[in-house]
This record gives sequence, structure tokens and C-alpha cells, in this order.
Amino acid sequence: MVASQIDRFLDHLTVERGLSSNTVSSYRRDLRRYAAFLERRSISDAAVVRDEDVSAFVEGVSRLRRDDGRAYRATTVVRALSCVRSFHRFLVREGDSAEDPTTGVVRPRLPRSLPRPLPVDDVMRLLEAPRPTDPKGVRDRALLETMYAAGLRVSELVGLDVDDVDLEDGSVRVLGKGGKERDVPLGRYAREAIGAYLTGGRPVLATRRSRSALFLNQRDGGRLTRQACWNAIREHAGAAGIRARVTPHTLRHSFATHLLEGGADVRVVQELLGHASVATTQVYTLVTNEHLREVYFTAHPRARRPANDRARMRRGSEP
Repeated sequence: MVASQIDRFLDHLTVERGLSSNTVSSYRRDLRRYAAFLERRSISDAAVVRDEDVSAFVEGVSRLRRDDGRAYRATTVVRALSCVRSFHRFLVREGDSAEDPTTGVVRPRLPRSLPRPLPVDDVMRLLEAPRPTDPKGVRDRALLETMYAAGLRVSELVGLDVDDVDLEDGSVRVLGKGGKERDVPLGRYAREAIGAYLTGGRPVLATRRSRSALFLNQRDGGRLTRQACWNAIREHAGAAGIRARVTPHTLRHSFATHLLEGGADVRVVQELLGHASVATTQVYTLVTNEHLREVYFTAHPRARRPANDRARMRRGSEP
């Protein structure tokens, strides 16, 4: 019965809430683990779950280990609880359960983690790393320029179709989380890189499998996958001599941070990123404030006076 309840909930996420396939897959993974946990406790109906059952599940997830022996991150535990909480709230709304057993379960505290953007110089080296001497190089240059110019999530990037890009207007139409569309401007470098790819890269890679996809893979001309995008960024980050770990989200972080450092309003950055709440965007203001303090204490001649200088000044002022 739990399995059928989960299936109904997943259908609700797909059909009524319009969540992306990636998000629904994430819910499915967590709920399969939850269903297996309930089965071990001989619970066949989610309506009879108690708060101590949910607490035990959360505690069990926090004790899990990866294949390399490392513990799962706190964000994974929080995500699992959030998933289970959404599931039980759905059952209450549907009248299948009298109460929500997750209301009394304490959410694990997350360590404060700030985004780690790349310095502008590193981004420039990364963007110039692909050599546009073959279709893959032309594609990768366009891919990186688009990601940094528009601050896209990797799922948004690989989901782009050719018609989503308007080079004349200098914008790209993005399908974000929850099926929400937004138009994001594209700068000159991104427009030129995409234009070069559309004329000299994509036609070579295209096959019957390509259809309307913008970024294509080399193997069969199908839509580029998220993993292939990750691999391309890793390859070019290495070629550019960047030692820091670089992922697609690193470029998104860099996009937001560099805009704020350049004086952009946080509300504008929120719209460009497609954040539902400005509170999500404000984490980048913490990054820029931290950067400002670092620059100040490094550059200002009287910001960090050595202790022996302070002692000398005190002695010199004594009568």
C-alpha cells in the first residue's frame, strides 16, 4: 500500500505541480528508501506512521555511508526529511491520513556554506580554453559562454532548444524549476560564440536524433547530457590551469557574485537566476561582503597594524 501511495504522490508532483523529471526522480529515490525503511518496521500503510518512525528514518539516513566510506552530507539528510514531509502532507490533504507525523520532527541544522565563485581572471581563462578548431571546440566555447553569460543551471542549459536563443535580440528563453519561464540577456561574447556554433559546429554534429536541441553530443548527435556538460567543464578547467573544483554550478555562482560585485541590484539577480525567493539570492551578498572585507584588510595601510606598532605608539604617547 505504501508503494501505491508513493506512486500517487509522484503523479501529483508531475501532473499537478509540473515538477521537472530530475526533481521527481530525486523524490522517487528518497521515497523508495523510506518505503524500504517502513517495510522493515512492518508498516504497510503510511497513514499509521508515527513521529518516532520518521525520526528513526532521519537518524538512519544520517548514519549512512557512501561507497568511499564518507558520511552523507547534512543537505542529503535535510532533503530526505523534506521529501517525506511533503509526502505525508499530501496524504493529509487527500484525506488518506488524519495527521502529519512529521510536524514534531526537528529539521537537522545545516552548516553555513557560502558559494565558491571563481575569480574573474579564472573565468576568463576557462572561457578561452576550448579551441574552436573543430565542432566540439566550437560547441564547448558556446556552452561555457552561455552558462556564464546567463547563469544557467546545468539542466536548463542542456534543455535549451535552438529556438530558445534570439541572437538578434540578445536573449535566451529558459525553462526553470517548476516549469517557470524567464528571459535572460546574452552579452556580445555569448552571442558571437553561439552564432559560430550554429553555423560551424552544430550542422556538423547534427543527425536525425538532434531534433530541436541546441547543444549536441559527438556520439550520435543527440541532446547533450548533464554528465557530458560536467565532463567538458572539468576538461577545460584543467586545460586552463584552474586548481579549484569547477562544476556547472560554479559558473552560476560566479555569474551571480560578479554581477553583485559590479553593482547589480539583488532583486535583478534574483530574476536572472530564477529564484522564487530573494532570500536564496541573498547568500551571494554574503560572498561579496566577505570579498570586500578581504580586499579592505589587505589593501588599507592602517587596517591591520601589527601589535608591536600599537605598543610603540602607546609608549610614544606616554608623558
